Formats: sequence, C-alpha cells, structure tokens
Amino acid sequence: MKTLFTCPLLLASVFGVWTIFVSAQVPPPTPNDKLADQEVRRLNAQEVDAFVHNDPKAMAQLWSDDFVVTNPLNKFVNKQQVLGMVASGFLAIPSFDRQIEYLHVYGDTVIVAGSETVLWGGKMPNAGKTEHLRFTGIWMKQNGRWQQVARHANIVPQQ
Repeated sequence: MKTLFTCPLLLASVFGVWTIFVSAQVPPPTPNDKLADQEVRRLNAQEVDAFVHNDPKAMAQLWSDDFVVTNPLNKFVNKQQVLGMVASGFLAIPSFDRQIEYLHVYGDTVIVAGSETVLWGGKMPNAGKTEHLRFTGIWMKQNGRWQQVARHANIVPQQ
C-alpha cells in the first residue's frame, strides 16, 4: 500500500494545491494598499491629536456618520454620543500615546490594532489615572476618503 510520502506524484499534487491555497489567501500588497496603509496611519495620528486637543470637529471629520465604539467603560456608543461626551467635558484625554501593532488593508477596509496609554481627564470616573488599553479600529473608504467606522477599546487590567 502506498502512502502520501511514498507516492511522489500524489505528494507533488497535494503540495501544489496547498501552495495555491496559501498564496491565494494572502495576496502581496499593491501600491494602493501601501497608500491606504500610510493614509490610515496618518489619520490615526490625527485622531490622537484631536483627543489631546479636545477637538470634536476634527473627530467628526475622521469618523463615519455610522461610527460605533465599544469604549473602555464597556459602553456601546455612537458618533454623536462620543462627540457629546467630548463637547460636555465628560471625556477628555490630556495625554495619549497610540502604538499601532497591526495594520492590514483589505481593499476599501483597513483593520488597525495595538496598544494605547492614556491619561484620563474631564469628568471620567477614572480621571487623573493613566491606563493602558488594547484597541481595534476599522476604517473604510467612503465617498473617496478614509473614515473610521468602528472601534473597540478595553482597559488592560493591572497585574
């Protein structure tokens, strides 16, 4: 009885199918992917800057009208609610550092993930505390420009 390893033709066929499957799953980045990567990284930096400068107008430009967030307080909120929290002084972040650890372009969608260190301000229950977060953001190209459509962030518990 021949096994996969003793039949060179069968082994070559299986390896060929596997190679095609793997290469089909992760296409090489295109020039457009590289431009999207650069643009979304730039927009992430603008978002951090908008929070540090308490600028809801800049935030509104970065976020899609249907933007939603599961925030570090474990609340599910939409764009208008977040902008309202910033405008009211409830949500303030005087110091904010974001490290992008993963960014992948999927055509007109970009997934970004990483870590953040924030100093909470405003009327937040944790105002005055510096905390570390993990985040995931989803950006989509809408009407010719990149906008964030969803975000999840959670506080990393102290050990």
